[in-house]
Amino acid sequence: MLATFLIGLREGLEAALVVGILIAYLRRLGRADVLPRLWLGIGLAVALALGVGAVLTFGDYALTFEAQELLGGGLSLLAVGMVTWMIFWMQKAGRTMKATLEGGVDRALTNGGLWALVAIGFVSVAREGIETTLLLWSMVQSFGDAPSALLGALLGLTAAVITGWLITRGAVRLDLRRFFTWTGGFLVVVAAGVLAYAVMDLQEAGALPGPFTALAPLDPANGAVAVGWAAFPFGWAFDVASAIPPDSALAAILQATVGFMPAMTWLQVTAWALYIAIVGFFYARGLRARHPSRPRPAADPHPDETLHLSPQGAA
Repeated sequence: MLATFLIGLREGLEAALVVGILIAYLRRLGRADVLPRLWLGIGLAVALALGVGAVLTFGDYALTFEAQELLGGGLSLLAVGMVTWMIFWMQKAGRTMKATLEGGVDRALTNGGLWALVAIGFVSVAREGIETTLLLWSMVQSFGDAPSALLGALLGLTAAVITGWLITRGAVRLDLRRFFTWTGGFLVVVAAGVLAYAVMDLQEAGALPGPFTALAPLDPANGAVAVGWAAFPFGWAFDVASAIPPDSALAAILQATVGFMPAMTWLQVTAWALYIAIVGFFYARGLRARHPSRPRPAADPHPDETLHLSPQGAA
């Protein structure tokens, strides 16, 4: 519940801030009359995200076990790719997001019509919605469709909507730089766990070599798939299910936070470690590039450290 709550909160707050910026700017321009068009685009984006989630969750695919695992692994890889892109996009574009959105509104009001603003509302929210749907679906699948995971996501999204509304009303001043820095780091770890889960799915489908294929190294003592260094690279890296049962609360917490599973293959461990090392390195380097060591004058605060939008659009 905690992991999906934080994901729902972060991703939902990104979308809520985008909506808040757009609404505040239109009100500041005195164009509240076109807000229904914007809301139509936002509503279509939400409907698309819900539709994708419904198809993934309730669709009757009539697929073989291998095909289901291949589909799940592929969608999990897609979710990892989208989340990774979004992490670095927010790190790079967060400072100019407000100006970019306002420029899009200006062009829509000048050159477009009804569908121009509808498109802005749709595109601004659809990306976040589909990314969140895929990521949450992958995590819920890895938890075995746990109701608590879905509840955590709903609570996170609800909290994001409320927080975004309070920001647009001027009731909350939020340190966005710090919020997105910490949650971005959390998402790096979560994405690594989803990647490990995707690798397991693909191994079970036979798309990648592993303990379920003929390439699995066997323990000569009992004929079972080997565990430990002798099992490298296509066997089990470790199996501590006897100490940490897969259905225990500890296993759920570890899987939700750091992507740990009581039994993991060497390919899973390698993928997890490489993702953390490579993506974590570039993420940390991006943070250092954005915030040099020299002090910044107090009169010129970082533009994305706080966001305070009133209904008239003061920022």
